[in-house]
This record gives sequence, structure tokens and C-alpha cells, in this order.
Amino acid sequence: MTRILILGGGGMVGQKLARRLLDTGTPADAITLHDLGFPPDGAAVADKRSGDLSVLAEGAALAAERFDLIYFLASVVSGEAEADFDKGWQTNLTPLWAFLEALRAQHRATGGAYVPRLVFTSSIAVFGGPYPDRITDDFLQSPQTSYGAQKAACELLIQDFSRKGFIDGMALRLPTICVRPGKPNKAASSFFSGIIREPLNGQPAVLPVADTVRHWHASPRSAARFLTHAATLDTARLEGRRALNLPGLSCTVAEQIEALRDVAGNDVVKLIRHEPDETIQRIVAGWPRDFDPVRARALGFEAESDFKDIIEIYLADDGPVR
Repeated sequence: MTRILILGGGGMVGQKLARRLLDTGTPADAITLHDLGFPPDGAAVADKRSGDLSVLAEGAALAAERFDLIYFLASVVSGEAEADFDKGWQTNLTPLWAFLEALRAQHRATGGAYVPRLVFTSSIAVFGGPYPDRITDDFLQSPQTSYGAQKAACELLIQDFSRKGFIDGMALRLPTICVRPGKPNKAASSFFSGIIREPLNGQPAVLPVADTVRHWHASPRSAARFLTHAATLDTARLEGRRALNLPGLSCTVAEQIEALRDVAGNDVVKLIRHEPDETIQRIVAGWPRDFDPVRARALGFEAESDFKDIIEIYLADDGPVR
């Protein structure tokens, strides 16, 4: 039985992943979740461990259990990492470095036999402008935020530890996941979900940027599929390039709002009000807008092609009863 560890398993993506694993036949006792806390109505996994990976001994103890498949999702989000420089690096880089070192120790202790698959959630924030119309798989990394720099640094660690044979790792550059269920978080991208989620729940929503802003999206359902697909991939097909730009949907905020209008009507759209926020505008201006992820598509990764589909997925999986 493949033993699976999800670090950051209490978060939205971690919970979606755990539910997908269960739905596709993974035994509940094969999954371990680790996070600061867990939702009360979360995935039906018995082994839920509350802890903090910034306490480096916790990561070392988990590594010593020699899980076969490890999903490393734990991080602080973009807006928080930008606002608190120390916390961003101490949470988004240092624990991964220590955990990889602990996995390397287990690799050595087994004479090289232990080589776990590790799937890391990176971000399109590893890129910075000026941008072409569409970012290809050969576009250079030049992050313009601390969060992007942290994710890029983590990618390089995974690349090198995999090259040396200590792990079999991949870094998935997730699109912005939309529509996220629950309450807003501190991510600068949170409004992309908020302008859909809150109106659908009968609540006002704030749009802090112009509706001409274009961005790259995928649904939470796609995020979980990305992760489970990565676990089964023959990483020799990556040809040594361990980070992937994933498929998604490029659309403007105006196109998001029109899709919302098509699905839910004008009265729902009227709950959105424009309140410019210079800090968020500055962060978002440095993000990529469109991709041509040829490598990932050739490897079997798929996402939505219509924002109406993303809204319908939210309504089906997480939205209010209609």
C-alpha cells in the first residue's frame, strides 16, 4: 500500500486533494494529513496531525516515517509573504530545505533505497515581466515578489535533490485557483474568487483592480487532478526539468463578471463594487497573464477552457444550494 503524506493537508487544496484520493479508491488509512489545523467538516482521514513545519524537528520526524508519496503544499500566501518578509522566507523556504535534508538522511540510512516521490505546489509568481503575449515553457524566471522568489528557490532545491537521486520530485506551477470556497485569505489574488463567491452567496464583493486585468485560472477540482496526475507520472519524461507550467484559462476580470452574469444574473453582479487598492494593483501588475503550457499538456495535464465552467464547478462542489 502506498503511504501518502499531505503537508498543508488542512488547507483548501489539501482537503480537495484528500477527498479526490478517497474518491478514487485510496484507502483512508493510507493518507496522513499535517497542518496547523483542520476544518471540522473536512476529508474523512483518520490520521490528522496538528503541527508546525517551521518547528524543523517536526519535519524530520515525518521524514523518518518514510512515506512513499509526499505532497508539499504548506506555505503562507502571496500577500502575507510580501507584507511580512521574515515570515515569508521562514515559512516558505526554510521548512522545505530542512525537510529535504531529512529525506536525504533517510535515503542514506537505507543505502539509497528510499527515494520518495515529492510533489510541490509552486506558483506562476516565479515569473516576472516584461511578458510576451503568452508565456512558453522556455520563458525565464524573474519573480517580482518575495512569494515568487520563495517558490522559485524551492523549485531549485527540488531540482537539485532530484538530480542527486535523494527524491523523485516535481514542482507544479499552479494557476490562481478559482473559485476558492470559504472565507477570503491574505493572498493578493483572493479577490479573483471573492468577486464570484461572495455575490453567489448574496454578499457584497470588492474589486480592487480594473476589470481589464487579465489572469490565469484553474478550478480547485483541476488543482486536485493536477496533483494526483503528477503522482503517477514517469518523471523521466520531464527530461531533467522538474518544474511545469500547468494548463489553465486566461481571462479578464470583465470576462469573469460576464460569466457570472450568464450563470446567476444581473442582481448578483450588482453586488460587486470597485474600490481600487494600490498595493494589490502593484502586486497583480507584476503577474503573468497567459500561458502556452505545451509540456504539461503533452504529459496529460488538463484544465477548464471556459470561466463559466469554473463557476459551475464551484456551485456543484462548494456553492450555496440552488
